[in-house]
Amino acid sequence: MPVTPSGSTPLTDRRLALYALDAANTLGRRVPEPASRTRTAFARDRDRIIHSTAFRRLKEKTQVFVAHEGDHYRTRLTHSLEVAQIARSLAHALRLDTDLAEAVALAHDLGHPPFGHAGEDELQACMEPWGGFDHNVQTFRVITRLEERYPEFLGLNLSWETLEAVIKHNGPVDGMLDRPSWKPVAEFSKDWDLRLDSFASLEAQVAAIADDIAYNNHDVDDGVQAGLFTLEDLMEVPLIGPILKGTRDDWPDLDARMIRLEAVRRMIGAMIEDVLAETERRLKADGIETVEDVRTARRMLVAFSPDMLADLGALRRFLFTRMYRHYRVNRTRSQARRILSEMFQLFLAEPDILPPEWAERASSSDPARRARAVCDYIAGMTDRYAIEEHRKLFTLDLALDL
Repeated sequence: MPVTPSGSTPLTDRRLALYALDAANTLGRRVPEPASRTRTAFARDRDRIIHSTAFRRLKEKTQVFVAHEGDHYRTRLTHSLEVAQIARSLAHALRLDTDLAEAVALAHDLGHPPFGHAGEDELQACMEPWGGFDHNVQTFRVITRLEERYPEFLGLNLSWETLEAVIKHNGPVDGMLDRPSWKPVAEFSKDWDLRLDSFASLEAQVAAIADDIAYNNHDVDDGVQAGLFTLEDLMEVPLIGPILKGTRDDWPDLDARMIRLEAVRRMIGAMIEDVLAETERRLKADGIETVEDVRTARRMLVAFSPDMLADLGALRRFLFTRMYRHYRVNRTRSQARRILSEMFQLFLAEPDILPPEWAERASSSDPARRARAVCDYIAGMTDRYAIEEHRKLFTLDLALDL
């Protein structure tokens, strides 16, 4: 079979590789359903994720900046779309199932609460006595239970392969099952074994690394736009620095905005090419020929090269210092944690002030069930809704009849 200069098969060759998952051989759904006449099982999963309420809410959930801070910064929704685009491109080049890779990419952040990692940290602290909070587990709960859109079942009733990919896209999770927050996953897998001690499919691994590619690049873009650092500050940072220099050499008269955009585009391309080359090297070195070979491998197979990992480590250290812990971001994190903490404690003490459908769930005599219902309600909020709900609860608005 002819190959491209990078060693990958031509993009016109659409035969799936032997180690790709084939939707025709799906293990099915937990609640059996007739097959779709117009879509494969994995395409159907993708569409159910897109139509879910949790997916729509991502449009106003924080990536780094709170959603109301600017229209051009990434949100969880735009981030998920960028991850899906990169995942499809990687899956296509590796001759994997692109629909499954896209479905996992679109679903991977459904469990994130408002205010990004600050929100997750606060909910974990609030839920510490009652099983904790983990956004990956919350994503799993969203797609298996919390979404209520179909009369026949709770959740989205996704295929076995998609569920496996969503919960295992970063590798085996059997070591996490003793954590209280992972109890829902462990219980689910007892009834429908997701092989939690094995690696997930290459499609899942593609979605995982697409997430890394997307956020490293768009955080550079957003950080410069927000004025947290400049292009000059990036010139000595590995990977992005040489790319910025090359862009300026090629386009000496280009303005700073276009330099930034072109450099980010080139960095995405460089990272994708690196992943394809390293993945093909690992597949060959480890003798991977089948789907089962992937699951029983000794390591993740879709990966960055050691040199790229070193460069990304330096970039992440720069972003951590100059962006994620910038005082402006820290102030927002502090505000966000107070908002969620105060609402959590109030709802726990007075569940009758919750909306009726949530008040019923939170009225349980079991403290753990009551706390989980409150946590689920807060975790589903958008940034804007959380801010507004907090204002209504803690600010007394008097209607004066003047």
